[in-house]
Amino acid sequence: MYEKMIMTVGQLNLFIKDLLGQVPLLSNIKIKGEISNFKSHSSGHLYMSLKDETGTLRAVMFRNAAFALDFKPENGMQVVAEGRVGVYERDGQYQLYINSMMPDGKGNLHEQFEKLKAKLQTEGLFEISAKKEIPKYPNCVGVVTAPTGAAVRDIINILSRRYKAADICLYPALVQGDGAAKSISDGIKYFNNAKNCDVIIVGRGGGSIEDLWAFNEEIVARTIFESEIPVISAVGHETDFTIADFVADLRAPTPSAAAELAVPSEEELFDKFESAKGRIKAASRKILENRRLLLKMYTEKQILRDPLSKINEKWIYLDHLSKMFENAAKGVFGEKQQLLSLVASKLDGLSPLGTLGRGYAVAKDSSGAVVKSTRQVKSGDSMTVRVSDGEINTIVE
Repeated sequence: MYEKMIMTVGQLNLFIKDLLGQVPLLSNIKIKGEISNFKSHSSGHLYMSLKDETGTLRAVMFRNAAFALDFKPENGMQVVAEGRVGVYERDGQYQLYINSMMPDGKGNLHEQFEKLKAKLQTEGLFEISAKKEIPKYPNCVGVVTAPTGAAVRDIINILSRRYKAADICLYPALVQGDGAAKSISDGIKYFNNAKNCDVIIVGRGGGSIEDLWAFNEEIVARTIFESEIPVISAVGHETDFTIADFVADLRAPTPSAAAELAVPSEEELFDKFESAKGRIKAASRKILENRRLLLKMYTEKQILRDPLSKINEKWIYLDHLSKMFENAAKGVFGEKQQLLSLVASKLDGLSPLGTLGRGYAVAKDSSGAVVKSTRQVKSGDSMTVRVSDGEINTIVE
């Protein structure tokens, strides 16, 4: 029976390191997996994780070995790495020290990503014409994300500071792992059914393609597309793109950026209001000054200083017109009087009364017919003779 001994953490890590070093299989092994969390250090060392559907293995490739690579490693690339398994004593974690590496085609997750992306693009889910406008002044912002973590804190802090007029409604959702895609989809559907917000932010912080995979699921993409409420995607860091980003009405590179895009800035609005107020005041002053000048111009007019002067001018003009009318009437009357005298003189010359006045007479028989011949009467007939001052009844003998 072994006697228990007290070891330091460093001693235990060293013991396990030596123990693994004694296993021949682990000293020269080939591992097939998908690169994620890839980082290229300024020293030339390459740090990454190799993953498959069942697990994750940390790996490092030192500068000398990295120089021999004939391809550029990147996240999502399926590779076969050859090296040894050892323990990094400081962290107490085992990892693969890669001596050589070769590509083995694209990773399965990236293949799924590209396949779904092509499918949804063909169906028109990425079309610009299908995207809804983000409201300028929302009354409420719905947030679908994990209830803990930096993402939700950043969103709430920025929304609260930037635009206090908007309420914030959080739907706590799973954003990673089993059931995350359905949880995100349920959150979007909840806000659409409740109709209690004007815009929805859907997102989480950055991570590997595996960490963000829930936002590459078809159920999330279709729920975003079918949402009646505009959706802003806020998944990962600036270099991370997901299917949700392509379908969303607006894509933000980070959760913080999404919060800034969702609401206006109160400070900017205040500045705009102040600027507008200044322009209104300036315009009002200008209008008032123009009206004041116009009023001054009117008050200086003769009609306002002496209103009767204009009336007197009109009376003078009216007198002038009356005189002109009187003269014209006299002229016309004189002309007509002369014409009447002329016509009367002519009529007098033609008038039977005028003829009678000169000593002539008109004889008429008993029927009133003018007697023009002796043959028209016989002895004993009655006859009337018209003279200038009357009639004379006679009997023909």
